[in-house]
Amino acid sequence: MKLLYSLTSPYARKIRMVALEKHIDIELQLINLADAECPINQYNPLGKIPVLVLDDESHLYDSRVIAEYLDHRTPVAKLIPQEHTDKIQVRRWEALADGVCDAAVMALNEGRRSEMKRDQTVIDKQMAKVLRGLKVLNDELGDNKWCVGKVLSLADITLGCVLGWLELRFTDLNWKESNKNLAKHYALMQKRPSFKETAPPKV
Repeated sequence: MKLLYSLTSPYARKIRMVALEKHIDIELQLINLADAECPINQYNPLGKIPVLVLDDESHLYDSRVIAEYLDHRTPVAKLIPQEHTDKIQVRRWEALADGVCDAAVMALNEGRRSEMKRDQTVIDKQMAKVLRGLKVLNDELGDNKWCVGKVLSLADITLGCVLGWLELRFTDLNWKESNKNLAKHYALMQKRPSFKETAPPKV
């Protein structure tokens, strides 16, 4: 198997962490989406990463599909519970955390446009989603160590990757100040070897 990824993508980082936590060997192919000769469109018609190329040359995307595929590949360190209620809760956490990241990416991209083309209302709308999402995640986590149940799950990995990306790209957001529970969870995730190994470079 081969994973097409970038060093800073939180969605690709999620998959790298899943593979490490489950002790699954995956070949990593670092790509640059801005490169005119980037091969991503050969594997994903949407031109997005991550993409997992299987041994039979079939392709899986997006990160939620890949994560589920890897989790079912081996029973080691199950990250998506088999019990239906817990499974739905994990997927709900994943959806909200990914949604926060989606909104933040849109705000970031809009902010990178030239001043003449930039629409501040778009940025404000997307950042409002980010702040609301973080508050809900923070409140629902409460004093719990893990997002769902008493063990690490895909919810924790997704949340940690999103928080890490916000820390990388939105240094002035100060999300830790108003989300103490998330800050505590993030500190816990930073101690995991899989989190350290997949940390994006400072940019």
